[in-house]
Amino acid sequence: MEKKRFWILIGIGVTLLIFFIFISNIITVGERLREIHAYLEYSFYALSAILVYVLLINPIRIILFAPTFSIDHILSDDQKFKVYKDAGKTLLKNAILTEQDKTLITNALKDKTMLQDALKHVFNTTIKDEMNQLIIQNSKTVMVSTALSQNGNLDMLSVIVMNLKMIKEITLLTGFRPSYPNLAKLSLNVLITSIIAEGLDDLDVSELLPNKISETMTDLPFVKTISSSIISGTANGLLTCRVGVVTRSFLYMDNKLLTRKEIRRMAYKESIKMMPIIVRDGLAVFPKGIASIFARPFKKQSKKLEEEEIE
Repeated sequence: MEKKRFWILIGIGVTLLIFFIFISNIITVGERLREIHAYLEYSFYALSAILVYVLLINPIRIILFAPTFSIDHILSDDQKFKVYKDAGKTLLKNAILTEQDKTLITNALKDKTMLQDALKHVFNTTIKDEMNQLIIQNSKTVMVSTALSQNGNLDMLSVIVMNLKMIKEITLLTGFRPSYPNLAKLSLNVLITSIIAEGLDDLDVSELLPNKISETMTDLPFVKTISSSIISGTANGLLTCRVGVVTRSFLYMDNKLLTRKEIRRMAYKESIKMMPIIVRDGLAVFPKGIASIFARPFKKQSKKLEEEEIE
């Protein structure tokens, strides 16, 4: 109980800090606009209030008030069965489920073991596939937007907004949210990801590469700028992908349909498999060779994991 309370307080603190970050940036821009005209400043504040509601407050509201599919250890077998039944009925209203999925859940509603197996199957096939598509799409957006902006402050705000949007979409897609302690851990993940995004623009990419390539970049500043943009965008895309995978993992953890070991293994594998797709699509405007270079490490790791599975 104390541990749960601790994480909930952390979540509240992180959420307030995110609001303060946005308000601070809004006030800074507003003060600059005041030098041009007072009405311009007031118009900007009005527009900012609308955007803060749409991009921050509303997603948080949707996430917080969604039902949770959480199985507590202290519940009796009958109580756990009731939670699974309620979850099954909620899933039956989900538009993404196939008729086969709905039939499977409906036929299992009167048997606890059958229902657990049915829910596990649906979560691990149809719902997981749809969640992965959401994670890929949002990670790709973060990758492209942060690679193009090259402004640390703007990158930080973009990462916060896109990560919140992704968590909201996963919640709406599944019909459930992670438990409050896990939401608090998620909020901390989002904050850390955004802070890293802000610092990536100060990264000197030439320090990470061999001397000959570094010297070439020094001679050709444009190449250095492009490489830095791609690396920072790819890193932000990877971090956003990780937040999405963590969100999905928390949902599996809460509903106890998979063991922690299964969840950890699945989360790692899926994030590695998604990154080549994110990099390839995110760098679609560049020559294929460039996309291939940045996707190669993830492809190698993904291939290695597949070989381990076969063995």
